Amino acid sequence: MSLDRPRVKREMTRFMKFIVVGGIGAVVDFGTFNILNGLFGVWSVAASVMSFSAAVTSNFLWNRFWTYPDSRSKSLPRQIGQFIVVSFVGLAIRTPLFAYVEAPAIRFAERTQLLALGAHYLSIPTNLDPTMLGRNLALGLAVVIVMTWNFGINRFWTYGDVS
Repeated sequence: MSLDRPRVKREMTRFMKFIVVGGIGAVVDFGTFNILNGLFGVWSVAASVMSFSAAVTSNFLWNRFWTYPDSRSKSLPRQIGQFIVVSFVGLAIRTPLFAYVEAPAIRFAERTQLLALGAHYLSIPTNLDPTMLGRNLALGLAVVIVMTWNFGINRFWTYGDVS
């Protein structure tokens, strides 16, 4: 079995673009979460759902026009619909995972005093208390797990029309 090197190279390029898009989405996600929860006091699980929605919107636009610009055989409404279905399944994975991990992550941050150690050794000024740090750790874990789901399913279903 020989590898189709041009195809492997295309897929690696797409994957790297997907990672960049995911990074942008993570900034949107974490930024929105911290603004809603930290500044406005929105319940952390609700803030997580809202920040996820903002990130999904960003990710769809970036993936549609940059990662998979050659994915045009499907209509835009169909592609949006598929992306949203995948995203809602991701949200269904993320929300209970975040809710389940949030309290232990907060306890972990409190016990290990990661915030104090990080600020002391890295000289990074921050206003994150152990509760917010724990919530961000929980959100980070959920984001990584759901990103894996989203890439796999979107690549082969939503953007499956690219070669």
